[in-house]
Amino acid sequence: MPVLSVAILGVIVFGSFFGHIVYPVSASLLQPEAILLPPSFSHPMGTDRLGRDVLARVIAGGQVSLIIGVGSAFVASLAGLMIGVSAGFLGKGLDKTIVVLIDLFLTFPTFFLLLALVSYVEASTWVLIVVISITGWMGMARLIRSESFGIAQKPFIKILMMAKVPLGKIMLKYFTPLLAPIFFISFTFGVSGAILAESGLSFLGIGIMPPQMSWGTILADGKEVLDIAWWLSFFPGLMIFGVTYALITLSDFFQSRTNENENHA
Repeated sequence: MPVLSVAILGVIVFGSFFGHIVYPVSASLLQPEAILLPPSFSHPMGTDRLGRDVLARVIAGGQVSLIIGVGSAFVASLAGLMIGVSAGFLGKGLDKTIVVLIDLFLTFPTFFLLLALVSYVEASTWVLIVVISITGWMGMARLIRSESFGIAQKPFIKILMMAKVPLGKIMLKYFTPLLAPIFFISFTFGVSGAILAESGLSFLGIGIMPPQMSWGTILADGKEVLDIAWWLSFFPGLMIFGVTYALITLSDFFQSRTNENENHA
């Protein structure tokens, strides 16, 4: 188990949701006498152009970024699981339709598709979860589809089919547990990808809007004064890097364990 990645992820998640208890400073408090102060004992991550405490803002923004990341990754992975199992199990006719649908979505660059969707609606936490989910289910569906073909050929599945066991029961009780490792791997990749997508949209000014904040919006606030106030962009960027690194490392670990189990089997 990659202990360092688990520790990094645990600290960031705990700090984002419970850090305000340990560090009870308002993320919106304006302090005209404390504008662009560098990191110090009183302001561990410095202050921004309005005198707001960056650590308090990183804590508050982390909640939004993590909720969007986990929410959109879960919805996208669940949709990909359902679509992939249906394509790999329910027959060639449905499979061809789903393959065409996946290929149609994949023809559009993901980030430009995000830009197009967000431009028609006012961005918020739940809107971004839905929009990022729409652009993130295809990879999961293709992985599950290919794996489902192999599972469908196993003898015990054919016996269940001959015994007239309901298709829904076969898919939920027998397919889903075998696909759980792939689901988790895709989910961990999806969380990091969703956080990066939200950060990119917010950095461009079309993601989370004030008074809400995310790591992406905090990062964008610091780009204009990066030469004199490096800490404004460094610390939210460090949080994004930490979560992405930890999740990708964990995903690689679980993928290697899954491959080992398959080889032993």
